[in-house]
Amino acid sequence: MTTEIIYKKESYQIMGAAFEVYKEKGCGFLEVVYQECLAMEFEDQSIPAVEKSPLVLHYKGRELKQRYEPNFICLEKIIVEIKAISTLTDQHRAQVINYLKATGKVLGILINFGHYPKVQYERFVNQAH
Repeated sequence: MTTEIIYKKESYQIMGAAFEVYKEKGCGFLEVVYQECLAMEFEDQSIPAVEKSPLVLHYKGRELKQRYEPNFICLEKIIVEIKAISTLTDQHRAQVINYLKATGKVLGILINFGHYPKVQYERFVNQAH
């Protein structure tokens, strides 16, 4: 059985931008610094990205006041969540999975700029799709 990588080309574009930010800034800055740099890099590489777009949540058919705000929605179809911590945890993974559930998007990418000596990243596929 062969498994096809979902949004392979787009994922490589996004990760290329992340690698460029890490190459330039390295490890040790706050998440907000990496978010601003990544927004600039997405723009420089002509990758359409919306920052901090509030996601509407529902409970039993009713809209909640609470909102989720992923760092980026790229190309209108990929959730990109960034961190700047020493290592990713299941809590961070669950956050991306919940974003996928809330949006119905198929792919989420979790990127950690706080990991040394290189960017740490994980891809998540919405199994409900």
